[in-house]
Amino acid sequence: MEYSGFSWIDYLVFIIYGLLIVTIGLWVSRKKKGKERTAQDYFLASKALPWWAIGASLIASNISAEQFIGMSGSGFAIGLGIAAYEWMAAITLIIVGKYFLPIFLEKKIYTMPQFLEMRYDGRVRTVMASFWLLVYIFVNLTSVLYLGAIALKTIMGVPLTYGIIGLALFAAIYSIYGGLTAVAWTDVVQVVFLIGGGLLTTFLALDAVGEGDGIIAGFKGLLQQAPEKFDMILEKGKLMIPDGQGGTKDAYLDLPGIGVLVGGMWIANISYWGFNQYIIQRGLAAKNIREAQRGVIFAGFLKILIPMIVVIPGIAAFVLTKDTSTVIEPSDKAYPWLLHQFVPIGLKGLAFAALAAAVVSSLASMLNSTSTIFTLDIYKKFINKKVTNVQMVTVGRITSFAALVIAVLTAKPLLGNLDQAFQYIQEFTGFVTPGIVVIFCFGLFWKGMKANAALLVAILTIPLSFIFKVVWPGLPFLDRMGVVFLVLALIGIIASMLQSTANDPKAIKYHKGLFHTGPVFNAGAIILSAIVAVLYLIYW
Repeated sequence: MEYSGFSWIDYLVFIIYGLLIVTIGLWVSRKKKGKERTAQDYFLASKALPWWAIGASLIASNISAEQFIGMSGSGFAIGLGIAAYEWMAAITLIIVGKYFLPIFLEKKIYTMPQFLEMRYDGRVRTVMASFWLLVYIFVNLTSVLYLGAIALKTIMGVPLTYGIIGLALFAAIYSIYGGLTAVAWTDVVQVVFLIGGGLLTTFLALDAVGEGDGIIAGFKGLLQQAPEKFDMILEKGKLMIPDGQGGTKDAYLDLPGIGVLVGGMWIANISYWGFNQYIIQRGLAAKNIREAQRGVIFAGFLKILIPMIVVIPGIAAFVLTKDTSTVIEPSDKAYPWLLHQFVPIGLKGLAFAALAAAVVSSLASMLNSTSTIFTLDIYKKFINKKVTNVQMVTVGRITSFAALVIAVLTAKPLLGNLDQAFQYIQEFTGFVTPGIVVIFCFGLFWKGMKANAALLVAILTIPLSFIFKVVWPGLPFLDRMGVVFLVLALIGIIASMLQSTANDPKAIKYHKGLFHTGPVFNAGAIILSAIVAVLYLIYW
C-alpha cells in the first residue's frame, strides 16, 4: 500500500519546515566569538533551559514515529487501551519531578551512569552504560528511523532505504554540530508542528467518520461503531489482533487488563521518564530545580493530549475501513493511509511535517544522549582520562555519527517483519527495564543497597527476562516486567543484607526541603491526577 499525491504546495510547506528547523538549530548552536564550546554547553545546553523549553523538548523527544505510526497502528488494532502508556506517563512525571530530579540536580550529574558510580561504583556505571548504548542504537534509533521511513514510503513513495538515510541526514545536520542546545531549542518549534499538524489529521479523520458533520459527530461515530476499541482495561480472550506472522493473538498479551494499572506499566514508565538519559537530560539541563519541575508538569499536561493525536486516528482508520474493501496491513500503515485519504492538498505537507518533526526531534535527542553516555561514561573513564572539554565535544560528534550509521544499516533487518513496531520497542526495552528500576529506586531510597547487589541485579536483568519469556510464554510482557522486577528486588535485598546489614557509606543523604515543591507544581500535580482518574472512570 503506497501513495503519492503530494502537490507542489505540500512539498513547499515541507521544505520550508525543514529549512526552518535546520536554520534554528545551527543559529542557536553557533559558537560565540572567542569562546570554546564546553562539555556542559554541548551535552547540557549550558544548563540554561527554562520550564517551557524543557516541557516542549520532553514531548518532542518522546513522541516519534513510535507514536504517530506505531501507536496509531496499535490504536487501529487494539484501541484506546494503548493510551495507558501516555496517561500513566503523566502521573509518572509528577513522581519524577517530586522525588528524582531534586537528587539528580543536587548531585550535578551529566549522565545516569555517572549517578550510579556516585551511589555504587564504577562497575555498575560501566555495565549500565553499555546496556543503554546497545538499547539506544539497536532498539530506539533503528525503530524511529524505520517507522519514519515507512511513512515516507507510504505517503510520498520514497524507497525505504532512501527514507532511512534521508531522515538520518536531516537529524544529523544540526544535532551533531549543536548538541543539546540545538536539539532542545528546535524541539520548541518541532512540538508546535507535532501537536498542530497532529490535531489537524485527527480533526479531518473524525470529520470523515461523522460524514462532514464535524469532530463531535465523528467521535460519537467512533463510540457507536467501534465500542470495543474504547476499553482501557482489556479482558482476556475478548479481542484478537494480528500477530505480524499471518495469524492472530490475544490483545490481552499486549495490555493485560488490570495488570496495566498495578503492574509492569509502572516499571516501564518509571524507567523511561525517570532514568532514561535522553529524557532526563532535559531536566538536568534546567536553570534550576523549579524550572525543571515546572517543565515536567507542563510535559504531563501535553501527555494527556497525545492520545487524541496518535490513538484516535488509528481507531478512526479502523472505523472508516471495517465495512469496505480497503485492507490496512500491517496495522502500522493506518496513519499514513489517513494522511493520504483525508488531508487535502496544501495541508498534507503540514500534517507530514508534524510526523517528520516527531521523527527528527527524537532522532536528534537519542543521538545526543548516546554520544553523552559514550563520551563521559566510556571514553573519558577508560580511553582518555585527561580529555579536554574541546576534545569531548569532538568525541561526542564522532560518536553520534557512528551510532547513526549503525542504526541506518540495521533498521530494516531488525524491524522489517513486524506488525506493531510500538509493541516490539516496549517488549525489548523491557528486558533491561526491571533491573534499571531496582538499581535506581533502591539506590535513591534505600540506604542498605550495596554495589555488589546492584551489579548482580544489572547482570541478571536480561537473562531473567529471557528465561521468563521462554519458560512462561503465555505471560504478557508487561506482567513479565513486573514479575522480573519483584524477583530482582528480592535478589537485591538478599544480596545486600548478606554482605552487611549496615547502611551503605555511599547512600543518598537527605536534608530538609530536598523534596519541597512550589504551589505551581503542586496545583499541576493535583489537576493532572484528577484528569487521569476521570479518563479511566469514563473508559473503564
